[in-house]
Amino acid sequence: MNLIEGVTLTKLLQIVSLAIIFLAFFGLSMAGGNQSVSPKPFKVANVHFEQNATDGDVEVVFEVKGDDEGLANLKVISPDGRTVIDFTAADASTLGIRQFRFETPEPRDVDSLISAYPEGRYTFSGTTSSGVKLKDKASLRHTLPAVTAFLQPRTAAKGIGIKDLEITWTPVKNLAAYIIYIEQNELNVNLSAKLPNSTTSFKVPNNFLVPNTEYQLGLGTVMEGGNISFIETTFTTSEVGSGVRSEILDP
Repeated sequence: MNLIEGVTLTKLLQIVSLAIIFLAFFGLSMAGGNQSVSPKPFKVANVHFEQNATDGDVEVVFEVKGDDEGLANLKVISPDGRTVIDFTAADASTLGIRQFRFETPEPRDVDSLISAYPEGRYTFSGTTSSGVKLKDKASLRHTLPAVTAFLQPRTAAKGIGIKDLEITWTPVKNLAAYIIYIEQNELNVNLSAKLPNSTTSFKVPNNFLVPNTEYQLGLGTVMEGGNISFIETTFTTSEVGSGVRSEILDP
């Protein structure tokens, strides 16, 4: 039977079938294109407690690093739903900010800091300057690691040789790492290193120190999760000499 001149029923069914397949495929493609893209993770998104045991200061530190481009906005939400960080770039022409380090004040009343920044999961969200969405989570714990103690040089030691100086300290258990730094602000020099948790010594490069100069020395114990306890001291190099004069280190 001819339904349309030159088109049989079989031909018509074939055409209809092809049309249905085409529409189904096209519809799925459109639906897939309309699906929202899941946010990417930040390259760095963490929050930790940090104390200077020498001064008795404690602070909360947020560290954030976006993708390869800058962040146009950044928001951090605390476990109890409060916004603790809310940043927006002033203008798109600035290309955003790629990396942040936020530090809270260091109140003597640690309980107020603990209350303001409770333990739990903090949610980080942001958008890059090109519109890519980022999202991540990080946990904060209030437990701080035990502090170490310097063995060499002793606190406020003087007459330290500028060569072959080896800094040593007492070991601390259950750490992720140590962080050591030496600074001299007037000379605008600093040296820092992250060391394995099994290490109890650090050799200062021979060309770093200069004679008759006071340096600040800090050493941090780092827990899994990032919480840090620092101790600080100073030492002063001798006018001339190499190596540490042990008689000066005796208490």
